[in-house]
Amino acid sequence: MIGKKCKLASIIVLVFSILVACSAENSSTKENADTKKNHSVTDLIYATAKDINDMNPHLYTGSMPAQGKVYESLVENTEEGIKPLLAESWEISDDGKVYTFQLRQDVKFHDGEPFNADAVKKNIDAVQENAEKHAWIKLSTKIDSVDVVDEYTVKIILSEPYYPTLVELSMTRPYVFISPKDFINNGTKDGVSGFNGTGPYILAEHKTDQYATFKANENYWGGTPKIKTITSKVLPAGETTFLAMKKGEVNFAFTDDRGADSLDVEAINQLVDSGDYQLVRSEPMNTKMIVANSSKTDHPVTEKAVREAIWHSIDRETIAKDILNGTETVANTLFSKNVNYADVDLKKRDYDVEKAKTILEDAGWEIESGGAVRTKAGKKLVMNLYYDSNSSSQKTQAEFIQASVKEIGIELEIIGEESTSIANRRATGDYDLLFNQTWGLAYDPQSTIAAFTSDASYLHTTKGMEHADELYKKIDEVMVSTDEETRQSLYADILTMVHEEAVFIPISNGSVTVLAPKSLTGLSFKQTQFELPFELMEFK
Repeated sequence: MIGKKCKLASIIVLVFSILVACSAENSSTKENADTKKNHSVTDLIYATAKDINDMNPHLYTGSMPAQGKVYESLVENTEEGIKPLLAESWEISDDGKVYTFQLRQDVKFHDGEPFNADAVKKNIDAVQENAEKHAWIKLSTKIDSVDVVDEYTVKIILSEPYYPTLVELSMTRPYVFISPKDFINNGTKDGVSGFNGTGPYILAEHKTDQYATFKANENYWGGTPKIKTITSKVLPAGETTFLAMKKGEVNFAFTDDRGADSLDVEAINQLVDSGDYQLVRSEPMNTKMIVANSSKTDHPVTEKAVREAIWHSIDRETIAKDILNGTETVANTLFSKNVNYADVDLKKRDYDVEKAKTILEDAGWEIESGGAVRTKAGKKLVMNLYYDSNSSSQKTQAEFIQASVKEIGIELEIIGEESTSIANRRATGDYDLLFNQTWGLAYDPQSTIAAFTSDASYLHTTKGMEHADELYKKIDEVMVSTDEETRQSLYADILTMVHEEAVFIPISNGSVTVLAPKSLTGLSFKQTQFELPFELMEFK
């Protein structure tokens, strides 16, 4: 009898083992199987090629889509202009130097601490204490003090008028708010001990380079979000993400804050054709471009003629139509004309290989009969182009551009690196050419243009220009001008100068792409390309 029982138990165990093996067959790892099993119709799991990194909102290594779920600003940038967020209202003094904010009185940080004028002052002071890190954002150089008037009234006092103040206060970072209890050494520049914001989601768990889980803030002042759990799952872009979406291990993908997509156009179309997913694209928000280092010592890229020749050698129509499959449009200037102050008459540099060759020849770059690479004074016309290794479309574009410039006698080495590494190269000047993008609709032209003077951004791009000092003077003037006509004139001059120097070589006007389950509603976009309003989404 005992023997029969043991035999029966063995059969049950064997059958159970087979069932378990079968159920796991479609999952590449146990972790993926667990992910599929545990998420429900209220869960959203999105694929990302990079970790959320440091969530300190006053620094810059963290994922902006992740930070946008956790932290909030005083005001919000919308299609209709600046709207209230943590501030219910505000007044600007006649001289443009004092901004008085009336704060919401029903807001708490995730750790229960009250959001009030004292918290606002502590956060903005913490940002200002790390001023060198924030030099790219001009507001950081204009704030004189932050004064608490009463519990829910705060004043920001500027050294001089600065018209983009509200726009820069609305950014995803750095002027957002974290619980003062999370401060280290009474500030945030040395790090933080927690990540408690006021936003619709709370960071619940984070396993570096694996996943991060965000739980709905049940006490959110704007109402509890319908999506109860959002998981950011780190997966290599391309085939791995495609298979994970087919299996349901992840159910959401979107353009990240570096402009990279986890899926190429063919993969997106296959998933949409399956009937399980929907595709939503924003209006054009930014300009994808190649950034040239005009200040690199004794290097071909410092020559305007070389940069112009590269510009003429790139067939943008082919990139937009064939490589990007019509998902982006051809860009001929740094900003599209729908950006404020950017409707400026600039000379068009068409795709023209013969013209590119002539420009190089006139500049003294010669090519021997049967040779492949031009030379000048014994120096070869060789350069490096850096692209985001997590973006399949950037890699394809880089290969296409490599072949294009070869036609005119330029040898281009293309190098794929992580986006953080490329950002570091841009800041240190350790590059010849690299892919990048403008800040986008909510921020431009002022944010990208302000970055021309910042060594954290585009200083190395612009400081080799012939009239760089004049450019920087005009940038300083436009940011403090209170006269609309003067601003228009200054912006026209600035845009003309950088266009003439060909330091930003435009490729395409890009959008934010979202691939989501068919059952997900409430999909929309913010004016910023760096975050999505997850709190408005709901499964039906």
